[in-house]
Amino acid sequence: MPEACIIGLGKSGVAAARLLKQEGWEVEISDTNTSPTLLKQQQELAAEKITVNLGHSPNLDTNHLPQLIVVSPGVPWDIPILAKARSLGIETIGEMELAWRHLQNIPWVGITGTNGKTTTTALTAAIFQAAGFNAPACGNIGYAACEVALAVEKPDWIIGELSSYQIESSVTLSPRIGIWTTFTPDHLARHKTLENYYNIKAKLLNNSQLKIFNGDDAYLSKIGLSQWQDAYWTTVKGKDFLIGEKGFYLEDGWVIEKLNSTSAPKQIVEVSALRMVGEHNQQNLLMSVAAARLANIDIEAISHAIREFPGVPHRLEHICTWEGIDFINDSKATNYDAAEVGLASVKSPAILIAGGEAKPGDDTGWLAKIQAKAAAVLLIGNAAPAFAQRLQEIGYHNYEIVETMANAVSKSAELAKQHQASVVLLSPACASFDQYPNFEVRGDDFRQLCLKTPI
Repeated sequence: MPEACIIGLGKSGVAAARLLKQEGWEVEISDTNTSPTLLKQQQELAAEKITVNLGHSPNLDTNHLPQLIVVSPGVPWDIPILAKARSLGIETIGEMELAWRHLQNIPWVGITGTNGKTTTTALTAAIFQAAGFNAPACGNIGYAACEVALAVEKPDWIIGELSSYQIESSVTLSPRIGIWTTFTPDHLARHKTLENYYNIKAKLLNNSQLKIFNGDDAYLSKIGLSQWQDAYWTTVKGKDFLIGEKGFYLEDGWVIEKLNSTSAPKQIVEVSALRMVGEHNQQNLLMSVAAARLANIDIEAISHAIREFPGVPHRLEHICTWEGIDFINDSKATNYDAAEVGLASVKSPAILIAGGEAKPGDDTGWLAKIQAKAAAVLLIGNAAPAFAQRLQEIGYHNYEIVETMANAVSKSAELAKQHQASVVLLSPACASFDQYPNFEVRGDDFRQLCLKTPI
């Protein structure tokens, strides 16, 4: 019986173990952590005859070595144990690669980028599903890819959100359609240089039969046609800004398709059909529509899916409208850059709720956006005193430390009326761990408070 070792007891690692077990492998999962939750999982998997070793790495100092090592997405690709495994000739792959090997007869849409991946993936999956396809979203969103491979009913399409970690550890993954949403410096602690990070993302697009790029991204558009001659480019700025002779752009409030230099431009869907606010979401819309059209999905299904799409929870999610004031949950904005995008995306004047567990970063762009768009700022959590000081330093005085979300929501309604603000925005610019287990629970708390009547 062949032996495999899985590193990382997360959702992906467990799915990979079950997939290999189903194929007749003897499987062992290793995780350097231990906790009551992990111990419970260890017991559950033991009943499936899958061994789980907690609190240590695999032992490669014996004569009895596994034939295959599968790495969960969160495990760095260059840790010593993996370097050693490769030097010993042990095949080492990521969980995504294992899934691909079982699902490569099915067409994939592979979506990568620094920001915008999740919304583009969710919207693309919604469109494909509206067209009648069994098209699960997986990878960084929805299911682990190996969970899809385990399903009895095989999908028609797979819509995969792929992080740089997942691409890095995938050798043969080759989507039918590849999408690159944005590119800015990120994860450099792991990838060391911007060039390494770029090359990992580029690998996915190089391996894709059809390529879609966000032409409004400064870095990608600079590289443009010199590196990606056969790509479809998108732009929200109109046809004069389209890179190359084929792509998708906005004009007179419509998404327009131009499939080659000789084809006539074609109206696909009105931009207003999408309920999500912000120019960046218009960019996501263009890329999702491009993928659908390259998969030959008809215009009616695309239009229906976009009109019905509720958005992604905790990302500029519209919760309710109360007396003409929109309450928007952007709890996912856990750093200054994301919170700046949040403020840029809503109408002004806005009442901003911010704070939580502060992260390092450059807050200047965010503070400038507050000055331009916020009628008042309500501060919660541990960061409140420091944020108050920063607002004082830039001469912004219309803030109040309210400590809790409940206080913030009730006060925000009062202030919105006072300042005739059309929006109350939760966009914290902080992690949540001072008051909540994660940003989702924080966003859910905001939602529940907003939906209580009266506010």
